[in-house]
Order: sequence, then C-alpha cells, then structure tokens
Amino acid sequence: MSVEDAAESWQVVDSVLEFAGTVLSLRRDTVRRDGDQFEREVVDHPGAVAVFALDEDERVLVLNQYRHPVQARLVEMPAGLLDVADEAPLEAARRELLEEGGVVAERWSELIDVHPSPGFSSELIRVFLAEGISVGKPDPDFRPQHEEAAMTVEWVPLADVVAAALSGRVRNGILIAGSLAIWATRHGNPYGSGT
Repeated sequence: MSVEDAAESWQVVDSVLEFAGTVLSLRRDTVRRDGDQFEREVVDHPGAVAVFALDEDERVLVLNQYRHPVQARLVEMPAGLLDVADEAPLEAARRELLEEGGVVAERWSELIDVHPSPGFSSELIRVFLAEGISVGKPDPDFRPQHEEAAMTVEWVPLADVVAAALSGRVRNGILIAGSLAIWATRHGNPYGSGT
C-alpha cells in the first residue's frame, strides 16, 4: 500500500439538504457501493487557512481563544475561514495574521494541508509558514468581536509548543499538525522518511 491519499468517489443516490447556515450547511447523502447502501451526514465547509508564524528566535505566535463547542480556551494559531469572495488562500492567511496577531511576514510558504474531521466534514485547512515577522499596520475597519475580543496573543518557543502537543496539554489539531511539521522540517524527522 502506498502511504498517500487518493481521490475516489462513491455513488450518491440521494442527497437532502438538512440545514443551510451562513457559513456551513449539513446534508444527508445516501451512498452506494457494491450493493451496500448507507447514509452519511456531511457538513459542507468553505475551507480555511491557518498561519504558523515563526520569528528569528524560533518562537511561534500563538493565540489563546475561547471555543464554545468544546467549552475551553484553546491555544491556537491565527486562522480563519475562506469566506471572502475571490480571496486567495494566501491573501486570507495574510489578513488573518494581521488581524489576529498584529504582525506581517516577508516570506510565506505552504506548510501542510489538513482535513481535520473527514468522517463528517469537507473542511480542508491550508497551513502556511510565515517568516520575517514585523509589526503590521492595523486595518482601521477591523474590530475584534465575540470570541476574538477576549483573545490573547503570545510568542512561545517552538520546542515548548511541540512539547505541549506531544504531552496532550494542547488539543487544537491544526496547532499540533503545524508544530510537528515545522519541527520535522527544521530539526529532522526522528522516524525517517517513511519509505
């Protein structure tokens, strides 16, 4: 078996829109494969971006933000939905880094793509690495509200973020995936190439 995702589509014999929200929708698909027929609920999601901002001292910009669905304040990276018409993922990442972190970056690269909940959601999050960090000029039209109004920002050593991820002290999947990806990129993969 090759360790690689592969596109595949099973026959959908019926699809019913159960809920249409401002960002997400929920549909119930009836799927058929080799005579087996079953239902799956699918959350349609516009996708999102996240930014792993790393400064010259190998510190990571992290947020501490309340998340109502899990009833907790989570350590996270700047992130946001791809919900602005015709906005490219990189532009969305730049916007989120400035809005949530108050900084801009000179160098950008794609770090990792993650399906955080593929069992029920179409969401794909593209995680960018941002380097060459400096203080940005705030957007005068942006006003933090709701959870963002109570969000805090801090620079934390990458090694501390990785240790928190591996010990279970942080549970945000994108932060965990991003920190492990950058650690492997910068410090080598302790498990080898996997081939």
